[in-house]
Amino acid sequence: MTEAILLVGGKGTRLRPLTVHTPKPMVPAAGVPFLTHQLARARAAGVEHIVLATSYLAEVFEPYFGDGSALGLHIEYVTETEPLGTGGAIRNVASRLHSAPDEPVLIFNGDILTGLDIGALVATHEESGADVSLHLTKVDDPRAYGLVPTDATGRVTAFLEKPQTPEEIVTDQINAGAYVFRRSVIDTIPEGRPVSVERETFPELLATGAHLQGMVDSTYWLDLGTPQAFVRGSADLVLGRAPSPAVPGRCGDRLVLPTASVAPDAKLTDGTVVGENAHIGEGARISGSTILSGAVIEPGTVITDSLIGADARIGARSALSDVVIGDGAHIGPDNELRAGLRIWCDATLPAGSVRFSSDQ
Repeated sequence: MTEAILLVGGKGTRLRPLTVHTPKPMVPAAGVPFLTHQLARARAAGVEHIVLATSYLAEVFEPYFGDGSALGLHIEYVTETEPLGTGGAIRNVASRLHSAPDEPVLIFNGDILTGLDIGALVATHEESGADVSLHLTKVDDPRAYGLVPTDATGRVTAFLEKPQTPEEIVTDQINAGAYVFRRSVIDTIPEGRPVSVERETFPELLATGAHLQGMVDSTYWLDLGTPQAFVRGSADLVLGRAPSPAVPGRCGDRLVLPTASVAPDAKLTDGTVVGENAHIGEGARISGSTILSGAVIEPGTVITDSLIGADARIGARSALSDVVIGDGAHIGPDNELRAGLRIWCDATLPAGSVRFSSDQ
């Protein structure tokens, strides 16, 4: 298995305002675009050739990654003019693959942070003789996901979309967003129209007697679709809880990129990341958060489990918890922002204009 398709065309709507100017896979996690971690893990598993299926803000990817040689890869780019869904995107890039009909091709989504043993998934695929093998993971509450029950040998028996009643929850196994396809199976996906691999391709393959194999791997798995999950994923990469060879520094309580400046008495904990040319002022306390490039955190600010966009400014003595601040936004001093609040790019909040408590 030396080839892979990476699906990076989504708009990242749930992540806005982070994705207003940046496609989701290019939002920095642990100091580098999230996509860098996926590419590095694929390379470590033996992948040499990757095709990126792009759509939203497609022009951002190639200037950053080029031909992939810096990562030891050969990267090609295919852009959808109209969104084609997961299955349509896979079919749309098939002409760029070099694998023989019976050879395996790795396919994975651009918004999943995982500790998946890619080599084990490929081995499962080859040993079982499957047409498609799926990475499955177990979750405590599977209602938000598609369920994938398997028999005693791991063979997939059904695909059940987002169960709503207890009776419908027949397994805690869900589709974790990474697959190995037999190359010839990709050519059976309809061309030139939107296709969902989860709702159309897999159920139809199962109905026609194809062999779909599941491999459960629950080492680490996180869907980075929401701002809260993205911030947690970045912190987990820094802390070493999520594995990646692309973290630019040693794992630990904090990651400060070389051109950032941090006041000596500022306290950074729980996987906090400070991006290039960002500045952290005196007495600031930042926990489990991501501060993107060029952001300024003024003295005495307390930030918890939040993401501060590029070139944003957070005023002195402000307190932020579980919020997202868009690129270029300016939060005046003495504001208190909490509970999933999103401040849009380039917005301005005057000093002391938002409070959740009655005093400082």
